[in-house]
Amino acid sequence: YVVGLYYANPYLNPYKAFQQWKHHPAVQKHLEGGECISYGARALNEGGYHAIPKLTFPGGALVGCTAGFLNGVKIKGSHTALKSGMLAAEAVYKVLTKEPSRTVAGAGAIDPEEGAVTATEYESLMESSWVYQELRKVRNCHAAFHWGLLPGLIYSGLATHIFRGMEPWTLANRVPDSAKTEPASKHQEIAYPKPDGKLSFDLLTNLARSGTSHEGDQPAHLRVKEGFEAVPTDVSLSKYAGPEQRFCPAGVYEYDADRKLVINAQNCVHCKTCDIKMPKEYIHWTVPEGSGGPGYTLM
Repeated sequence: YVVGLYYANPYLNPYKAFQQWKHHPAVQKHLEGGECISYGARALNEGGYHAIPKLTFPGGALVGCTAGFLNGVKIKGSHTALKSGMLAAEAVYKVLTKEPSRTVAGAGAIDPEEGAVTATEYESLMESSWVYQELRKVRNCHAAFHWGLLPGLIYSGLATHIFRGMEPWTLANRVPDSAKTEPASKHQEIAYPKPDGKLSFDLLTNLARSGTSHEGDQPAHLRVKEGFEAVPTDVSLSKYAGPEQRFCPAGVYEYDADRKLVINAQNCVHCKTCDIKMPKEYIHWTVPEGSGGPGYTLM
């Protein structure tokens, strides 16, 4: 179940919308009699062809979903991730074996004077691979949905079956998703049905199924950026009714009776949604202590 983070209504709750969706007759008949055994969530980087960054740097490279090789139309990226890993390995091998006498296998030891090298060929290998060709064909589909559901479906159908990447234009997206949220005054609060405990579940019940865990005494890895301390109360809560309370799939963010932001970082499933949708992008997402996070076993 996927919700585009460019939505305007701050009262939209993706988690509760998902629970409600499961009760649709066309979906419910496939779930009845089953058992929920795991729960998880993550943000999909669907920028695709237009958003691929520089792939190499001294001592490393970006591969798979880290580089944004997800095919947004198929909502599939495992095949492109595998291919990028194969091409990265080829490029790295060439660099490391350029001078056989200096390899660890040849010299029997690591040369402390050897600096980090860059596998620059990886980028050119990717650009000439079928991965870039596949992503280029659907490069405008995601942006087309900014016009609405029906226009997005029509354009995606034309792009995938007729244009096939040959259209001579680019549908640009110059506004971040965090800025597309509209003030709460323009919308009405959404009343979602209560979960039944069979097909739909409350958030904390499902969160326990994610296996997420963080050491309780570590500093919170989710921090309000310096200079943005007033944004949660004065902007997010006052203007947008605190949408982080609803878009977070782990109940990390809430406001207390004094309208102060409370960050329950121990609940985090590392989906990175707050990095994208937070009003004014006031959260700085840092790396938690090792082994902290969701414990997915069946996903």
